[in-house]
Amino acid sequence: QVQLVESGGGLVQAGGSLRLSCAASGRTFSMYGLGWFRQAPGKEREFVAAISWSGGRTLYAASVKGRFTISRDNAKNTVYLQMNGLKPEDTAVYYCAARARTGVTDVGGEYDHWGQGTQVTVSS
Repeated sequence: QVQLVESGGGLVQAGGSLRLSCAASGRTFSMYGLGWFRQAPGKEREFVAAISWSGGRTLYAASVKGRFTISRDNAKNTVYLQMNGLKPEDTAVYYCAARARTGVTDVGGEYDHWGQGTQVTVSS
């Protein structure tokens, strides 16, 4: 079983940066593929980024590619999302997710565990 706790959200001006963290419990963290998703008010949850168990493979949504970077530190059981060049349309609750498979996917239904989310608000 894996429990995920996100942190690092907040209010930032357009063009600014934030780094989200997701701390995971569980001894098999390094065997999990991880992802970040987000959900804006009135919209469906959407994929943001994913990373393989080793960190060797990553996948990004077109809307964030080149601005966001996903990374992981298996020694610290933590996955990160560095967000640069933030835009008002990035405003959402951001969720960390884990899947008991090592690859990358943008399909939310492929993830087994979810965090509670952290709010990111970007003002114009």
